[in-house]
Amino acid sequence: MARLPGVGLVQALPNTAGFLVGTRARQRRHAVNLDGAPARPRLRPTPGLALQVAIDEAMLGIFGGPNRLPTRADYERVGGEVRAAEAVWRRRGWVDDPFAYHALPPPLEQWDTAPAASRGLCFEHLTFESGYRPHPDEPGRDRWLAYLPNHTGHAWVLRHAGPPRPWLVCLHGLGMGIPIADFAAFKAKRLHVELGLNLLFPVLPLHGPRRVGRIGGDSFLSFDHLNMVHGLAQSAWDTRRLIDWTRGQGAPAVGLYGISLGGYTAALVAALDGGLDAAIAGVPVVDFARLFAHHCPPKVRERGLEHDLLGPRAATVHRVVSPLAGPSLVARERRFVYAGLGDRLATAGQAQGLWEHWERPPIEWYAGNHVGFLWSRQVDRFVRRSLAASGFLGGDVAKPAGDVGMPAGDPAVAVAGDRP
Repeated sequence: MARLPGVGLVQALPNTAGFLVGTRARQRRHAVNLDGAPARPRLRPTPGLALQVAIDEAMLGIFGGPNRLPTRADYERVGGEVRAAEAVWRRRGWVDDPFAYHALPPPLEQWDTAPAASRGLCFEHLTFESGYRPHPDEPGRDRWLAYLPNHTGHAWVLRHAGPPRPWLVCLHGLGMGIPIADFAAFKAKRLHVELGLNLLFPVLPLHGPRRVGRIGGDSFLSFDHLNMVHGLAQSAWDTRRLIDWTRGQGAPAVGLYGISLGGYTAALVAALDGGLDAAIAGVPVVDFARLFAHHCPPKVRERGLEHDLLGPRAATVHRVVSPLAGPSLVARERRFVYAGLGDRLATAGQAQGLWEHWERPPIEWYAGNHVGFLWSRQVDRFVRRSLAASGFLGGDVAKPAGDVGMPAGDPAVAVAGDRP
């Protein structure tokens, strides 16, 4: 039944109703955290919230269509790759030291730029050779290298003339990677023109101009684990090269701001690069294997466990690209998270997992769905305060002495709900 076209969309309304009906029970169950931290913000069911949740459920119905479920052959192939990868990881010592999996990328010394414009914003289209290659003995390596358009890296650059200014590297979400979508999601005109920041938008693997036929960024949320690992590893590789490029452009400070899939990438890069000045993760995902298990139909979950598409082996393979596998190298007072209480795509538990791993920095919960941040003034104010607390506003970069944190009245609020 799950393979029939349109079934996912048909399920959107009953799934929405189930979420809203269960809201009160979840809030009673998770009234406080185990350590007695403040209660989770209460989520009041309203017609507006119901509409937002329905949008998320409809998007899940589209993203989780019949082409996204494994076939009989997929169970055998992917399960075999997972088992082979786990053996390589153990032999190489990456199970105990996951970040040793990531080689230090070489400096980005050759690139091309071309002028471009989108909806009134003039920018530079930067292209470069990614240079990313999976390790020689990794399963799925040849398949990944066969995606030829993905070998070329792309980025959109918005910079000011004159004295050096801070650079904010904006990492887009799933299915994005084109200027009109990226600039709208990050409110680029506000960040660049009103707040005076230089901006850089990397295009993540298999997105936008890096797409390969029907193979696009939606493969990041699928059963094909080695494609996910290689995609996330290359996301970190390319982002680190571009961060180095901004430093070569005279950046006095570099911060990361990621949304959804970009939030995952930002958190991963923040655990690999010790020179970053801020990290903001919006509606972040932090465990794709667990998220896939949460969203897939019960029968697929059962067979996935039988064939190692789910379970401990898959979790071990994902550990080398997990932002939770090691501490963040960004100062705690410069880490920030925001998320939606009604998020049905990433789920609130993913954001809370990162918040806890990041030692509970400032977090902003809004009463909306996965994309509700787009029209949330509450989130806009939080992002601005986060940048100000990190010294990114006003052109010059102030290096605060000690723990700046957030202004009074913005405590970190713990929410323990909907963890997949």
